[in-house]
Amino acid sequence: MTVKTCEVVRETAVAAPASVVYGLVADVDRWTHLYPPAAHAEYLERGLDEDLVEQWSVVDEHTVRHWVVRRGLDPVRERTISFEHDPAGPLAVRGDWTFEPGIGDSTVVRMRHVFADTGNRDEIAARMAESSERYLTCLRDSAERREELEQIVISFEDPLFVSGSVKDVYEYLYEADKWPDRIPHVTRLVLEENTPGVQFFDMDTVSADGSRHTTRSVRICLPDDKIVYKQIRTPKMLEAHTGHWLFTETPEGVVASARHTATIRPAIVPEVLGAGAGVPEARRYLRRVLCANSVSNLRLAKEFAEQRAGV
Repeated sequence: MTVKTCEVVRETAVAAPASVVYGLVADVDRWTHLYPPAAHAEYLERGLDEDLVEQWSVVDEHTVRHWVVRRGLDPVRERTISFEHDPAGPLAVRGDWTFEPGIGDSTVVRMRHVFADTGNRDEIAARMAESSERYLTCLRDSAERREELEQIVISFEDPLFVSGSVKDVYEYLYEADKWPDRIPHVTRLVLEENTPGVQFFDMDTVSADGSRHTTRSVRICLPDDKIVYKQIRTPKMLEAHTGHWLFTETPEGVVASARHTATIRPAIVPEVLGAGAGVPEARRYLRRVLCANSVSNLRLAKEFAEQRAGV
């Protein structure tokens, strides 16, 4: 029996070279920070011309969608990326990206989805069209702002050695609902975990300089290896904020690392840091404040794990 298929195609023109646009789509690690719905992506297999990627995407402020996709890459020509979702998933989807050089350094990007017609074709097609247009808009914006993004995105990682169990370090940072009692700069945290390993929470914090922030975050928890987070409601000076807690076992204990990647809103900087402040001041401020908070958390996790280990 032949299964009918449906096709959804959307395209946009981008004022950037094809190599730049291709690179943004190919690099799922960076794309997680740039694309608001993307919560996390994890490489399960990675080769020069093919990879297998596990992905998590925010549907709304309480729900995350999760799937596995195999991609075919074109690292030499940088003209196509094909994809096929895991057929065991709820909807068998395949398709491709094409990147065609336009006039000057511009690129025409086309995104195509093909899916089986299971009877609700129009609803699925409309949802895919809306998602594709949102994706392409963000892709165009990110490619065309690439020089600005190099200045306003700050990314860094702080490690700390723990002479204890990786399970205990992970547990301390996983149990975010206990943070108001454990971590001084967290004054309120309301957590929901409707799906195991997927957490949403609202949190109030007070930084070392006395500034107060209320944020909402989603976290993907991967025991006992990594906890990835993304703020879906950010402090007003930030356009985006993502990061992770990474736990690496060693023969002597655990190296726990806190990573932050943040995109600054230049127009808001003077309002937060004072007249005359700009992106350089914001970068220094974020490096100091975010580092202080996360390293404080790591030290408390270290104390917790080392007490359990009897060190």
